[in-house]
Amino acid sequence: MNPLVSLYGIIADLRREHQTAAAMQTLDMVTAELGGTRDNLKEAVANLEDKPLPSGSKPVLDELVQRARQEGVYDLDYGPDPYDKPPLEPLDEGTAGIGALLAISSLAGVALAILAAALGLNAIFSSGSG
Repeated sequence: MNPLVSLYGIIADLRREHQTAAAMQTLDMVTAELGGTRDNLKEAVANLEDKPLPSGSKPVLDELVQRARQEGVYDLDYGPDPYDKPPLEPLDEGTAGIGALLAISSLAGVALAILAAALGLNAIFSSGSG
């Protein structure tokens, strides 16, 4: 693999070489699919097989695949997405206990606030009638 050649560089070269509407639309579709496959052209082309391509786009797509294979950028794998949610860690007993204490103290605080409000309203209404 040539470190100076990227998949997007190949696409840019093809845009300069094939300046037809069909070629541009095809390369736009490939670029959009690359965003969803983390720059894996093999998966992007497979996803495009289900979609209608502009007429006359097959030669451009074949040339892109051929050049990407020659440069070693056809089937890239960057591993799992770093921005995806990390796997959940197991919850140990200490963390669960702290969480339970926090939940209980929160509920006690809310209960005391409701009790204080009820006693205050009771005091207000009972003092006004006498």
